Amino acid sequence: MTDEADERLAREFDEHRSVLVGAAYRVVGSVSDAEDVVQEAWLRWTGVDHEQVRDTRAYLIRITTRLALNRLRQQKARREEYVGPWLPEPIPATSGDDPAAAVELADSVSMAMLVVLETLSPLERATFVLREVFDLPYEEIADTLGRSESAVRQLAHRARAHVHARQPRHRVDKERHNELTMRFMAAAGSGDFDQVVSLLAPDAVLISDGGGKKKAALRPIQGAEKIARWMFGVIAENPHFEVRPAALNGETAFIAYFDDEPDTVTFFETADGVITGLYLIRNPDKLTTVPTLHELG
Repeated sequence: MTDEADERLAREFDEHRSVLVGAAYRVVGSVSDAEDVVQEAWLRWTGVDHEQVRDTRAYLIRITTRLALNRLRQQKARREEYVGPWLPEPIPATSGDDPAAAVELADSVSMAMLVVLETLSPLERATFVLREVFDLPYEEIADTLGRSESAVRQLAHRARAHVHARQPRHRVDKERHNELTMRFMAAAGSGDFDQVVSLLAPDAVLISDGGGKKKAALRPIQGAEKIARWMFGVIAENPHFEVRPAALNGETAFIAYFDDEPDTVTFFETADGVITGLYLIRNPDKLTTVPTLHELG
């Protein structure tokens, strides 16, 4: 292959890199694994007969998703040995200089959605990403996953039904969501226990991921008062945190900094005017793409 041909292939691939990272991330839930998958997809792309490729974007998404599915299966043993609950890694809201690609990357990667996707089987998850996010035809998905078209339709139906069942019936709009979370963080910062409890649904759930490297609850905590007591206990042990809002996973998250480094990232799920879920990522291995306090400005 000539240098000119190599450069053309690299340009074609780079045009879609942000989208491919987004596809892999939705399947594996890990930034580093997603980047490794995309690098492997690049190696596959260099060996393809490109004259047979009709739609470069769709073809690359299919390659990437298939590789991500393999990576997800390889993660199984690692997940089983993980200390406490496992949550996906936070990812910056934008990636690269292409606004359209940035929007596509951010769309449907909210922490709440990723937590739901974690409950799907690997095949259901891959099918959901290819069909619901990228709108690929069932025939192409079947070819990608090595399944019949009828089997893929069943996988898609089960995945949609499962995701729909886990979605709140009455969503809070983004402005109201941000207002609720800002009020919650202000109340937590001021030590107003009653206000914190009032902003939580009675059956709210908090999930924290420390990976055995940072203090975290080893099981989900359910109930407004239990969550409030746990959170105020953490705050009491870490009085020097500086908390800032930041755009992660296409939504507003809150980063607690110790010195300049991110210590905890908190995401909220809201419905019916209250907070129904809190997701706290404390494992430092999962915070490598989160901006430092200096970078946040």
